Amino acid sequence: KRCGCSFSRLEVILILCLVLMIALTVVLLVLLFLTKNTGGKWSHPGPPTPPSPCPRGAQGRTEVKGTGRGPQGCHIPSVPGALPSPSSGSSKDTAEAARYLVGVGRADCTGPVAQVPLMGYANPSQVGEGLLSRLYSRAFIVADPEESKRVVFVSADIGMVSQRVRLEVLKQLRSKYGELYRQDNVVLSGTHTHSGPAGYFQYTLFWITSKGLVRPALSSIVNGIVKSIDIAHENMKRGRLFINRGTVENSQINRSPFSYLENPESERSRYSSNTDKEMVVLKMVDEDGHELGLISWFAVHPVSMNNSNHLVNSDNVGYASYLFEQEKNKGMLPGEGSFVAAFASSNLGDVSPNTRGPFCANTGESCDNPQSACPVGGAAMCMAKGPGNDMFESTRIIGQNIYLKAKELYEKASQEVTGPLSSAHQWVNMSDVSVQLNATHTVKTCKPALGHSFAAGTIDGVGAFNFTQGSVEGDPFWDQIRDQLLGEPSNETKACHKPKPILFSTGEMSWPHPWHPDIVDVQIAAIGSLAILAVPGEFTTMSGRRLREAVKSEFDSRGTPGMNVVIAGLCNVYTHYITTYEEYQVQRYEAASTIYGPHTLSAYIQLYRGLAKAIALNATQDLPRGPEPPLFNVTSLTLLPSLSAESAPAGKAFGDVLEEVRPEYQEREVAEVTFVGANPRTSAENGTEHNFLMVERYSNISISWRAVLNDASWDTRFYWSKGSRGQSNVTIEWHIPAGTEPGVYRLRYFGHYKKRVSLLRTITVPFEGSSSAFRVT
Repeated sequence: KRCGCSFSRLEVILILCLVLMIALTVVLLVLLFLTKNTGGKWSHPGPPTPPSPCPRGAQGRTEVKGTGRGPQGCHIPSVPGALPSPSSGSSKDTAEAARYLVGVGRADCTGPVAQVPLMGYANPSQVGEGLLSRLYSRAFIVADPEESKRVVFVSADIGMVSQRVRLEVLKQLRSKYGELYRQDNVVLSGTHTHSGPAGYFQYTLFWITSKGLVRPALSSIVNGIVKSIDIAHENMKRGRLFINRGTVENSQINRSPFSYLENPESERSRYSSNTDKEMVVLKMVDEDGHELGLISWFAVHPVSMNNSNHLVNSDNVGYASYLFEQEKNKGMLPGEGSFVAAFASSNLGDVSPNTRGPFCANTGESCDNPQSACPVGGAAMCMAKGPGNDMFESTRIIGQNIYLKAKELYEKASQEVTGPLSSAHQWVNMSDVSVQLNATHTVKTCKPALGHSFAAGTIDGVGAFNFTQGSVEGDPFWDQIRDQLLGEPSNETKACHKPKPILFSTGEMSWPHPWHPDIVDVQIAAIGSLAILAVPGEFTTMSGRRLREAVKSEFDSRGTPGMNVVIAGLCNVYTHYITTYEEYQVQRYEAASTIYGPHTLSAYIQLYRGLAKAIALNATQDLPRGPEPPLFNVTSLTLLPSLSAESAPAGKAFGDVLEEVRPEYQEREVAEVTFVGANPRTSAENGTEHNFLMVERYSNISISWRAVLNDASWDTRFYWSKGSRGQSNVTIEWHIPAGTEPGVYRLRYFGHYKKRVSLLRTITVPFEGSSSAFRVT
């Protein structure tokens, strides 16, 4: 019999549907209740917002047990090492942890590679005659997703950032982005390669060895920096930052050890070396863990390429960037790809990569003495070298050492950078800063001046005549010449700079423009727990240590402990060197080039402590802007030879081969071809961005040639030589590395020449040439 309370099949289905709908409704109501905050406002998905703001650096404080809050009741995030690594965990976990918007960009800033003096050694005879590797500006933007705060760090493959470059970059950024990118949140740093074009300064001293203003060099640097920032701006995405640090061995020596020894023994005993061996790496990934880029700060002079070099290149730190970017941008030509790796400068003032030390070029004996002088030939014979057999090999060895350590630190980076963004900036008249040394003593900085030992140069690049390092007395002969040509320094300036014997009183020389800057940028950019000190010159090892310690102490005392403080060198304006007071007393090259006098370091420490205090107390808006620097109406006055119409030899055309390649090469041999060429300056002054050369490999599959290397590669070299009657030659070399894929290759050349079309008018004409095919076995 059927039960009277039974249901039909349809009724059972309807009842089940009703029960499921009720259950779903209850679940949705519970979820809705949980996502409603106590104020009755709806929260949006994502990581929970701390209930109260933390002072900068509070993440490093001890947690009040069991509360998840710090001593001031602020939320303490989990231990950085416990966070999911950028290459592990789910995308959801990584996205929820993304704390910033991050953008990276790279752009060419090479400029003219021929007839232009190279910036760094101040050697008038060191003029560009070709290209070893292209120069790049690498830009990194970190922004707060919820606010308008952001920080820009640029590392450019140039000798140093000049005030002219800085002002023109800021002017272009203002016209594009309004007040988004300003003097306070944009840091421009030079890698300090001594093999980049000169001629981009507005102060007179730098015109002398640069042969005036070289407008194409200035324009290439400014436009390259702005373009790299544009690319970073356009590619911003949610991301995370990780920091790591480690020791780099066998890559540097102190080139002024006798100056370093003047520092107190109690201070020196705290350190294991007379150079800073520590490298700091900042790793950047997007919210899905995809790699974006890195910035490495390490103290070493990019002078592995010595002052006999005539090929434009980015030296050892540029080679490190090349290796890192080639690894991460697989399948791309050098200089291409989205991953950007910057190896930025730090407190490198007395740090040399020439690890064998100084030797007399004529006798081979050591000249590691306080005057860096040889028994025969004096200081001009004393040169440092190594670790390679020539400057190309030394560049590769040092660059690879730096790259390998950065790679190791990058892969192991797990300490996450978190916290607010901030930047502090002031313009300061560095020739008139009062420094409070203690409760009873106040001192002042001086008008700029260079000492006699400035003209002696260093063991990395010697000077001329009979100048030696360590000169604490003037030379009557040179002083008389100075007085007759430039004027005698005032008694006030002489007294201020003691014990420096003044060779050039640049602060008292103003024709046709001032010879040295008075108005200088001081700046700190803070990305959470990372503080970047943008310094306008070359701090020596101990100067950098004192500055970092002072700034870190200031942050600690203002309630912001645990800050990672790094020095970014050669930023914004160039003011030569900064030594300690003790190092200044012995007047080697670095001290003679400390242009604001013996208390320069103390002044900078005082100024950067003030910036750190403003950041820690969130009071950067109260900092005085200071006196703005001048922007001189610099004309295009230059001593470079003018570009005129060019010609090819009789029966030849531009791009024709003069000396052909061999039919076959093996690994570690050099494939070489010489073309009818044209002045490479024509391409730069025409504003043309292009490669001068390509190495192409023939593909039997596609039956076509494919580019495998270009002129940004460290295995290619581009030489230009000027002939007579408007003729010139170009030689292209490919140093075939071990592991090169066997096959058929050719070398190609791309250039521009000036063609006269009337008595007063020339035009620029592009051309190209190609070697015969050859086989690599």
